[in-house]
Amino acid sequence: MIALVQRVRQAHVEVAGQTLGAIEQGLLVFVCAEPNDDDSHAARLVIKLLNLRLFADAAGKMNLSVQDVAGGLLIVSQFTLAADTRSGNRPGFTGAATPAVGRALYERVLALARAAHPVVAAGEFGADMQVHLVNDGPVTIPLKL
Repeated sequence: MIALVQRVRQAHVEVAGQTLGAIEQGLLVFVCAEPNDDDSHAARLVIKLLNLRLFADAAGKMNLSVQDVAGGLLIVSQFTLAADTRSGNRPGFTGAATPAVGRALYERVLALARAAHPVVAAGEFGADMQVHLVNDGPVTIPLKL
């Protein structure tokens, strides 16, 4: 799986003008499943998200996790993270899982996150979404599991 994690002060996702998910302080996570991913990849991603130390402690060092600061997770599917831009000007997306596999793994990530963390919001798989955020830092971390 590929993920792009952004530490945010707030974020929300809209579809057709309706807010589907919103968080205050926490992590906005864009998620892309790859063809060989399975439930174990989803589980590893959730564990990593909950334990990444991206928030400042009293000394100003990034030593606290989203759990430590009681932050939220806003998880949004984004197959374009698998873009191949090595040749030409039009990205290819063969590195992304099929829509059926991508949906199943995205839903698995959401289920695991919701079972382990009290504040988990989400976008809508496959929808045309507008994501609004205030990046904190800015802190943006790419993950490849």
